Amino acid sequence: MRDFPPRRIVCLTEETVETLYLLGEQDRIVGVSGYAVRPPQVRREKPRVSAFISADIPKILALEPDLVLAFSDLQADIVADLVRAGVAVHVFNQRDVAGILAMIRTLGAMVGAADRAERLAQGFAQRLAGIAAAPRPAPRPKVYFEEWDDPLISGIGWVSELIEIAGGEDALPHLRTQQAARDRIVAADLVRAAAPDVILASWCGKKVVPDRIRQRDGWSEIPAVRNDRIVEIKSPIILQPGPAALTDGLDAIVNALWPQRP
Repeated sequence: MRDFPPRRIVCLTEETVETLYLLGEQDRIVGVSGYAVRPPQVRREKPRVSAFISADIPKILALEPDLVLAFSDLQADIVADLVRAGVAVHVFNQRDVAGILAMIRTLGAMVGAADRAERLAQGFAQRLAGIAAAPRPAPRPKVYFEEWDDPLISGIGWVSELIEIAGGEDALPHLRTQQAARDRIVAADLVRAAAPDVILASWCGKKVVPDRIRQRDGWSEIPAVRNDRIVEIKSPIILQPGPAALTDGLDAIVNALWPQRP
């Protein structure tokens, strides 16, 4: 990276896109992930250059980026190609709420907006603390979060934390530290034994079909199924480790766990 702050940034995942917009630094973005939908205007303002585990390398290089922002080992092959082409790349790897806040602060520092980023992160932290402190009736509902349906994959670290902040109890808390999806694969019998009161599902961009959950062998006696508490949470607001999860994603969890009574 020869210029500081970088003038031309490509974002290969959506959370850095949203963060730069929130910091007022969106004019630096010259290319985005095809999954970027927040804020809505990004779809018409920025060219799309990648999916999640694949990217149009020639298109990225043609944009002459000063910096490319990537996420996790899943984008390692893309990163390797860009590094070989002489592009500066920063790879984030946040998997929990603290990591999300650190990402915001780090990205802010990288674009010369450290003070704004600190205020943004502090605002999110205060919001989370306020929601966590809200009085809730006992007992805390036990929650199973399903990130994928075949095989069954439970929620990643930040999702588990947000469930607790919302006043719930993660039904499978021992899996929250497992970063790789393959390490969060669970047996249907394990979920049945955990007997969650609420099932939250976000099938990684695929529409959730509650009937398929209800029809699983032996699941009819799970309290969440018996009481019709299966709720879809849209992937863009919960499966990206960034501002969306701390705002709309958390709000969706709160609403699912504590529905307003008519």
